[in-house]
Amino acid sequence: MALPTLDPKRWKALALLCAAQFIVILDTSIIGVALPAIQSDLGFSDEGLSWIFNAYVIAFGGLLLLGGKLADVFGARRIFLSGFAILTAASVLAGLAQSQTVLLAGRSLQGVGAALIAPAALTILMRLFGGRPAELGKAFGFWGASAAAGGTAGVFLGGVITKWMSWSWTFLINLPLGLAVLFAGPAVLRAIPGNRGKIGLIDSALITGSVVAAVYAIVTGEHVGWFVPQTLGLLGLAAVLMIAFLTLQATSKTPLLPLRIFGAPGLAAGNLVMALLGAAWIPLWFFLNLYLQSVLNLSALGSGLALLPMTLMIMLMMVRLTGPLVGRFGVKPVLVTGLIALSVSLVLFSGLPSDGKFLANVLPVSLLAAVGMSLAYIPVTMTGMGGAEPKDTGLASGLINTTYQVGSALGLAVMVSLAASAGQGGGNEAAPLLAGYQTAFLGGAGVAAIAALASLLLIRGQTAATDIPVG
Repeated sequence: MALPTLDPKRWKALALLCAAQFIVILDTSIIGVALPAIQSDLGFSDEGLSWIFNAYVIAFGGLLLLGGKLADVFGARRIFLSGFAILTAASVLAGLAQSQTVLLAGRSLQGVGAALIAPAALTILMRLFGGRPAELGKAFGFWGASAAAGGTAGVFLGGVITKWMSWSWTFLINLPLGLAVLFAGPAVLRAIPGNRGKIGLIDSALITGSVVAAVYAIVTGEHVGWFVPQTLGLLGLAAVLMIAFLTLQATSKTPLLPLRIFGAPGLAAGNLVMALLGAAWIPLWFFLNLYLQSVLNLSALGSGLALLPMTLMIMLMMVRLTGPLVGRFGVKPVLVTGLIALSVSLVLFSGLPSDGKFLANVLPVSLLAAVGMSLAYIPVTMTGMGGAEPKDTGLASGLINTTYQVGSALGLAVMVSLAASAGQGGGNEAAPLLAGYQTAFLGGAGVAAIAALASLLLIRGQTAATDIPVG
């Protein structure tokens, strides 16, 4: 059978999509180094400072599924560009903020924009390269490498900007980047018509409320406690709203999330493994950064540079090796191998000493972790998206992005609690801090091992990319 005709501008379009992914991930990491300066200028308390992260994460995680549905209904390119317009305007608002309220409003709107961009961009990628597994694997490689680059660039640029400029530029940097995407987008991105379906307001309110309540409970639980009325009430509210949402989807003629989508090959298993991958990977990144700064006494900028080899390995693996390996051996073997490698690296990190050396103790294990993440991320994304019908690609991309974000938030919150319990009794001394970090790494290893077992038992062996049609 002849291969479908593909967009001749698809590689230029991919470059733009990768730039978008880079910017979205950059926004989650760039402000970390700037937090002390923001706290000093705007008078945030320590607890209030965490809401600079939380405001973004809650809006982003809570609206991803809706963003994916909007991409299906109104067209992925339209939603992609609308998201960038919101993100760019919100970045200017946050960068010019002179009060806590305005800054948090800007961060929330950044999350809204990112929630439109991420699923729409992934939908466009799937429709551009579907039907040709080799090209799709390569495209996913560049996509994943862009995310890795955005995470490390955020730490590095945040340090540079904070040292030589104002914290405002950690937000204002999005202005030229966003304008460039908005200018180039209409020229290189093919319009993908929507399916003219309906967006049910009740459906949208129920699922958004459920995810927002769950994410809010997760990100605040480590501060207020897991078994206090606030956290339990939010989790209960999330469960009630989710049950109401699923009940409505089962009876509605035009559901926001058609339950038939879970019958797509690999979708349910792919989303489960993606949540577990996020729950293992984000804590690894978080606690390794803390180890470098709090135990090895590196500066924030030095920590960013120390993480650079891991990022470069991820980029190299995703661009050059993971796609061809999936094409040759299939999704399942590559995914399971990656998750095992990630689990082993976390076990090794749990043995980091207080007098560790970067070259001897950190670098080799971080490269192994990079290999594991590189081998796992692309196959699990392809699995979670592969069986979706063309009209549901936006919804499927929103769903898998949501599971990654919720899994990451839950994994980080749990590991932070484990680390705090294991490291009690020593203030800021290195030994108790290290004990906490080691416990968190070991917990992450267990999560990655569970993900490997789930992949082995639940995911079929064929290459999911072959199931992806061209839109």
